[in-house]
Amino acid sequence: MAPEREGNRPENYNFATEDVNSEFSTEEERDKLAYCVTDVPPWYLCIILGIQHCLTAFGGIIAIPLILSQGLCLQHDSLTQSHLISTIFLVSGVCTLLQVTFGVRLPILQGGTFTLLAPSMAMLSMPEWTCPAWTQNATLVNTSSPVFIEVWQSRMRALQGSIMVGSLFQVVVGFSGLIGLFMRFIGPLTIAPTISLIGLSLFESAGANAGNHWGISAMTTALIILFSQYLRRVPVPFPAYSQHKKLHTTNIYIFQILPVLLGITVSWLICYILTVSDVLPSDPNTYGHLARTDTKGDVIGQASWIMFPYPGQWGMPTVSLAGVFGILAGVISSMIESVGDYHACARLSGAPPPPRHAINRGIGMEGLGCLLAGAWGTGNGTTSYSENVGALGITKVGSRMVIVASGVLMVAMGVFGKIGAIFTTIPTPVVGGMFMVMFGVISAAGVSNLQYTDMNSSRNIFIFGFSMFSGLVIPNWIMKNPTAIATGVVELDQVLQVLLTTSMFVGGFFGFFLDNTIPGSKVERGIVAWNQTHQEAGGALESDEVYDLPFGISSFFQKSSWTRYIPFCPPRRPGLLDGYDANANSMDIKHLPQDQTSSHVIIAAASM
Repeated sequence: MAPEREGNRPENYNFATEDVNSEFSTEEERDKLAYCVTDVPPWYLCIILGIQHCLTAFGGIIAIPLILSQGLCLQHDSLTQSHLISTIFLVSGVCTLLQVTFGVRLPILQGGTFTLLAPSMAMLSMPEWTCPAWTQNATLVNTSSPVFIEVWQSRMRALQGSIMVGSLFQVVVGFSGLIGLFMRFIGPLTIAPTISLIGLSLFESAGANAGNHWGISAMTTALIILFSQYLRRVPVPFPAYSQHKKLHTTNIYIFQILPVLLGITVSWLICYILTVSDVLPSDPNTYGHLARTDTKGDVIGQASWIMFPYPGQWGMPTVSLAGVFGILAGVISSMIESVGDYHACARLSGAPPPPRHAINRGIGMEGLGCLLAGAWGTGNGTTSYSENVGALGITKVGSRMVIVASGVLMVAMGVFGKIGAIFTTIPTPVVGGMFMVMFGVISAAGVSNLQYTDMNSSRNIFIFGFSMFSGLVIPNWIMKNPTAIATGVVELDQVLQVLLTTSMFVGGFFGFFLDNTIPGSKVERGIVAWNQTHQEAGGALESDEVYDLPFGISSFFQKSSWTRYIPFCPPRRPGLLDGYDANANSMDIKHLPQDQTSSHVIIAAASM
């Protein structure tokens, strides 16, 4: 769930339109910045704000391994779950450092993505990967048994291989510059059902976890709603120190910044109190037992203080053709979201709109991050976090050095094994209550993209309605009739099985096909309004100050004329574009008549 923004801040930064009368204009946002993207705050401020960015991303990063553990047959192996959490923290930190240093170079955090979660769960639900019945019974599971270890590691290796191969597509699309071509054919009517169905397709997981104790899950949901919606404008005084004011108090909108983490922590604490006082049942067969905090045993004591996740730690990855095609659907969605996040991040950090070479590098680096995540065995990939972009709008600190500090902190959390073990003790009803909110927000974020389209148009209503309904009906029917697909070619059957049980693929495919084949103007489809959202003026900084490669790499490349043919290299200077300004190389389309505007689109839906 993205952090909420206080009333006098850009609450809808992802979808803000250009308005000369708007108090949220780019000029005003830049004036309010305490530190822009190239500034370096004091080291202690970098650490404090870096911790905040890590906390903001906790909800999504922790939720992904917990959900995956069900498909990997790891519900009753808390120690392995803690290893997965540590691994995803480490990889997220490494990918963040790579993105800020060599990628798009904006202050944007990298972490696990829900867009890859849906196809991963669809793949693990195939008949050959269905968990054995005995793995669902805690009394029958011996976590040190070679048989059990092979059960979950074989599934993880298949998932790893699919993610690694699928990520190569993103690497190619990014570093080759093909991302611009893809964006030309993708509009709000493609993105709305794709993103919405990510959340809607996970309702069973939310219900299964919440149903272990509806009282605890309802309390968790209520707390998150209270903090994020009702108390978001309530400041909390904190002690502070400065040279001018000395020791004083400052108001921090803590409920805006950390509503999910606060909600989980309070519910977690209450569950602990109810556990030690034996209010919750100790009998594993009694309803409500899973709300206890001691159901995972002494996982914290068993976890190592120091651990070093490494590539191939679960064995040699295997490749599933069906899994690769499913992962590709998630990769494409992730790319589109990230491009929008880059633009939003640039506006809130005082940077000019990202030029084409920076966007190409950013997408390519995210693909490399997914490759690393697959190799390390997180069971997931990486993407840019919209939650992190929201935190920039709140703190008014857009320095990328803060994100560098966040990356270092996440690497440290991945190395200290007991940190991951602590998070595995969160009771499942608490997790279920969090899912109720998070998945709902993801679904709503998808629908919000329809604001750019003419929803009085029967064409658009048909496309969105049919895409959404098909994305729910077809996967549900295929799941209930797994033997219905029988083409005679086993590999083709597996591919179709994964794709047709992935709601976001089915809905996104119909949205893409119908939106690009049914006649409709760019205004009606929402293309013009969406492009205009990203045509604000750039920041006070020059494009090369922000987006050029570090350590003199850009200067080295600019010495040779042939580098202008490399899509991810900064353009040569001083003859950048024969007199055009530095922002003319941006993916934003400026100075063109409206009917000639390119039909590429930008999205910044919330990615968890």
